[in-house]
Order: sequence, then C-alpha cells, then structure tokens
Amino acid sequence: MSNKIQVEEFLELSESIPVIDVRSPKEFAQGHIPGAFNIPLFSNEERAIVGTNYKKINRETAIFSGLEIVGPKLVSFAKQAKKISKNNNLLVHCWRGGMRSSSMAWLFETIGLEIQLLKGGYKAYRKYFKSKLEDNKNIVILGGLTGSGKTDVLHELRNQGEQIIDLERIANHKGSVYGAIGQNQQPTNEQFENNLGHEWLKLDLTKPIWLEDESKAIGTDRIPDELYLQMRKAIVIKIEIDKEVRISRLMKEYTSFDKEILKNATLKIAKRLGGLNTQEALDSIESGDLRKAVDISLIYYDKAYSHGINSRDESTIKSIAFAEDNPEKTAKELIKFLETIR
Repeated sequence: MSNKIQVEEFLELSESIPVIDVRSPKEFAQGHIPGAFNIPLFSNEERAIVGTNYKKINRETAIFSGLEIVGPKLVSFAKQAKKISKNNNLLVHCWRGGMRSSSMAWLFETIGLEIQLLKGGYKAYRKYFKSKLEDNKNIVILGGLTGSGKTDVLHELRNQGEQIIDLERIANHKGSVYGAIGQNQQPTNEQFENNLGHEWLKLDLTKPIWLEDESKAIGTDRIPDELYLQMRKAIVIKIEIDKEVRISRLMKEYTSFDKEILKNATLKIAKRLGGLNTQEALDSIESGDLRKAVDISLIYYDKAYSHGINSRDESTIKSIAFAEDNPEKTAKELIKFLETIR
C-alpha cells in the first residue's frame, strides 16, 4: 500500500528518488515540479472525455470510460515506470493527490516498485513553495542603472560564498526589450515560479540572499507577489558607475547580434524615446555606430530605472560608487559594504 507523505518530505526525497507526474501532457507543459517525468494517465483529449462524462452524466460513467481508455496502456505505463525508477523507488503525484495518482501507484506497486504519493498533489506543492517565498527577512537587492553589470556581479557574489537568486536566468530573459535576444525560449509563468521555488527552497533564510532589482515582469514571466512584495521592502545596494563604462559593457553584450533584431527591439520603446531619438538610434544601428544607439536607448532606461527606485522607501537605498567595470572587485566591496549597513 503506497504511503502518502507531506510536501516537505516529498521534496527532500526527490533529491534521490525520481518523481512521476501522471497529469496530462498539457498540465505538465503548463508547469511541473523541476526534474519530474511525465507518464500521463490520460492524454489531453482523453482527460477531456472523462471530465465531460463526470460533469454531464455521473461519476460511475466517468470511471468506466477512464478504465476503457487506460486498460490497453497499462503495460506501457509499467515499463516506463520500471525504467525510470531508482532502486525500485518512485515518487508519484497528480493534481490533488486523488484517483489518478492512486491508480498509477497501485499499478506500479503491482510490478514490485516502492511508491510514495504526494499528499494534496501538485496543488499542495504550489501552495507550499509560495508560502516559503514569504518566509524571509534577509533579501538584499542589487541595484544600478542598465549596463552596470549587475548580473555578472551577482554571479561573482555567488563565487565568493554568497547566496543568490538569478531571476533573469530562471526567466531566460534580461528584463528589457532587448532582453530576449540571444536567450532560450521563456518558460511558462507557472514553470518560472516552480523553477524559482525549486532554487528558493535550497537557501538558508537566516543568511543574506542577493537578487537583482527587477520590475514585476521579466519578459513574459512575472515574479510571484509573495516574493516581489518582499523585494520592494528590502535593502537596495545601488551600484553607481560612469555612463561611458555602462555603454561599453552594453556594446560588448549586443554588438554580435543581427541589426534587424536590434532595430525591432528598439522600435518597441519608440513612443518613450520619441520620433527623433528612435530614428537616430535606428540609423546608428544600420551604420554600425552601436555606441550612439546604446547611448540613445539609455535615455529611456535610465529614466525608467530612476522612476522605479525613487518609488521605494528612501531609507532602504544605499549607494556605492565604482570607477571601473570589475565584477570580482565589486562583489568583494559589496560584501564588505553590506556588513556596515546591516
């Protein structure tokens, strides 16, 4: 008889035991526990049929229609589970920890596997990690105008022993209209939250956690309210660095990309840049004068960032100036600076 366990224990075990998600492919694609395998009890279409029978006829009819669908696939399910299992162990879940996961658990146990079920299913998992995003008092926000090298500094902080969450990496987006250039496809918003939660649960919440200063949306993904509200209240350490240094960094980041891609991205901020600035930026990209194009784009980004940081509580903002673009050195100074203001 399979054992139903709470989310925390389930996730601890998932570090060494494979997770099987038996929901439909559509549900799985929308969002799943990172690292889970999908062995769907029903296809998307089959799930719709069973659901319709349940709603329009009755529970018994839905169960029998489900059995008719599943029967021919049992051997395939069993073989897949056996192949994925580790030392004959598997963790299994569905949406709410109901009939789908229990049915699959029975099948897997029939072939000799040890099964543990997630009590409350995927829904309980989502509720659990979101509650943990609220449970923190040690967030430190790394701020600075566009081109300050915040992401590289963030990674250097990690190299020097600090805890970080790289939201832009999790979202596959750098946060601006140019942010999708050179990146992989963004995850769904639900999967972005799951991937974020997966990393968050590994942190020691008694120690500082560094995150970049982000707006609510990172491309098409949105930071969960549970975390974003904490970020807006946290201490901000703002890197101040000369504009010419920032322009040089941005040129290195984007100079290798196709002109048309850069132009199309620039057009997305045309209204905020104004007609003349937009045309000059486009002409500069076409002629290869990327320095001028970047300089013009920063008219918008510097103004937007200043507006965002000025909407924070002024007492939470601490600035530190740097003369050069040296992420390793900057990270060292930031760690020392944090000790003086906490």
